Amino acid sequence: MMKILLLGKGGQVGWELQRALTPLGSIVAVDFDSTDCCGDFTNLEGLAAAVRAVAPDVIVNAAAHTAVDKAESEPVLARTINALAAGVLAREAARSGALLVHYSTDYVFDGSGDVPRDESAATGPLSVYGATKLEGEQLIQQSACRHLIFRTSWVYAARGGNFAKTMLKLARERERLTIIDDQIGAPTGADLLADVTAHAIRTMQARPDLCGLYHLVAGGETSWHGYAKFVIDFARRAGEALAVKEVAPVSTTSFPTPAKRPLNSRLSTVKLQDTFKLTLPDWRVGVERMLVEVLGK
Repeated sequence: MMKILLLGKGGQVGWELQRALTPLGSIVAVDFDSTDCCGDFTNLEGLAAAVRAVAPDVIVNAAAHTAVDKAESEPVLARTINALAAGVLAREAARSGALLVHYSTDYVFDGSGDVPRDESAATGPLSVYGATKLEGEQLIQQSACRHLIFRTSWVYAARGGNFAKTMLKLARERERLTIIDDQIGAPTGADLLADVTAHAIRTMQARPDLCGLYHLVAGGETSWHGYAKFVIDFARRAGEALAVKEVAPVSTTSFPTPAKRPLNSRLSTVKLQDTFKLTLPDWRVGVERMLVEVLGK
């Protein structure tokens, strides 16, 4: 039976992974504050010891420093969690022969242009977060461990806070909203990430040569403004009482932030779909499902 070490179990993706990975074998799931097995990514020696103690066949890393703006003021911490800890996991995976699954981001790119980037596209992060996630990818690749790196974007889940829930709250309170319309990407559900991860791990049991870097996002594209409009329109059709009368588009420059965001977050998933024989659903499918759960309709 396969033994899986899941790190970051309490996050949106980690929570869904606990469900999706269960049919594959035995799961040891830990978080930053776990006491029985070290999941603290600032304790690199403890992290390595935890991997050795569990001796997993698969290591799934769903932990990360994802506070994009905060990372600008704490680059050492962000690098430790996003890069150095990933390097430790990769080293231990290489030593033991385990498969390492790791999640990265569209923030490794500079966001220029208006076409989807594939896995061979040149990187150029604009922020500390993006730079540390890119270094994490590189450390994994340099370790020569068997690995799956999934770059994704605009992740959400019904559990915890997310953009859609924020829009619903504001739409109930305000008559006018201003939402960024020049950042383009694909809202991607944590459940989709988890299900594709489980499928890929299962496939790689028979095809270990499929390891590598893949882009994993939902199909289609939208702006944050388009995303907000979709959420509000759905809620209104579902009978929600909303105060909002106008959802106005604005540029990124209207909302200055410490970390610069990529305008183009489009990622090509052709390699993933062809390799693992998958069809990724349009982003609206997952968002609708999440909204049904959130609204209780």
